[in-house]
Amino acid sequence: MPVNLSKYPALGMTINISGVSVTSPDGTTKSLGDYAGKVLLIVNVASKCGFTKQYAGLQALNETYASKGLAVLGFPCNDFGGQEPGSLDEIKSFCSTTYGADFELFDKVNAKGSTTEPYTTLNKTEPAGDVAWNFEKFLVGKDGTVIARYKSDATPEALKAPIEAALAA
Repeated sequence: MPVNLSKYPALGMTINISGVSVTSPDGTTKSLGDYAGKVLLIVNVASKCGFTKQYAGLQALNETYASKGLAVLGFPCNDFGGQEPGSLDEIKSFCSTTYGADFELFDKVNAKGSTTEPYTTLNKTEPAGDVAWNFEKFLVGKDGTVIARYKSDATPEALKAPIEAALAA
């Protein structure tokens, strides 16, 4: 018997972030639609997490694929064990000094509970629900449609093939 998807709004639903606005480091609002034509890797990041070493892999992806149309977007998040307590300036300094990371970082977000964008929208991506931990990743196509959601243990290196496929699409 077929499942009636209308009872489950997130099932089978395409999630598009083009209309989502986020807060940039200077406090202004930025539309993720401004990235139209680029592939995005959106990550909730934290400086004091067991997965923090992924900053190096994210930076490597940024260096390898930025010229081909990838934008890595980091959203600091203190939701999980208070692992991102610093100010945005402290976070940026830590990332650049420790990992050489210079990909774009945005204002702090809430990725679970009373979420803030982009997570209010992204968390509708299958499997729908709040982000489970720091360094969960969302791959977004050039048209703003979420292609895939990856848990924290998916390393940036493991995302090369899906990123390349998205860039080629």
